[in-house]
Amino acid sequence: MKQPSLCRFSVSMASDLAEQLDEMVKAKGFANRSQALAEMVRDELVSYHGETGSREIAGTVTLVFDHHKRNIQSLLTDIQHDHGDLIISALHVHLDHHTCMEVLAVRGASAAVRKMADRLISAKGVKHGRLTVTTTGKEI
Repeated sequence: MKQPSLCRFSVSMASDLAEQLDEMVKAKGFANRSQALAEMVRDELVSYHGETGSREIAGTVTLVFDHHKRNIQSLLTDIQHDHGDLIISALHVHLDHHTCMEVLAVRGASAAVRKMADRLISAKGVKHGRLTVTTTGKEI
């Protein structure tokens, strides 16, 4: 695979911020500032593309709920069945006698994934939920 060409540019910032950047570069094991900054830009672009438009994204939806709550399991299952085109895989674990966690691997258009995640997270009986977005690896 052909390596993308590099673009050099300079960045100006407060010296105390640059010192903190250098500490982070060293602590995280980056080879240099450029490598660290490129990774930070990639991370922000993944977030940006995940929040906007119809770009394809991948990610996880994590749900924590009390399975003894009336109809919660069937409601979550119905929503998941309505969006089988977006859900790649599902993991269901029992955290304790009452509490379950589901982790759904998802992939699809950003708006569709977010809409489905919002439906799941806002379902009555869900104690906590979160959509975590990453890239499919095509754009970045």
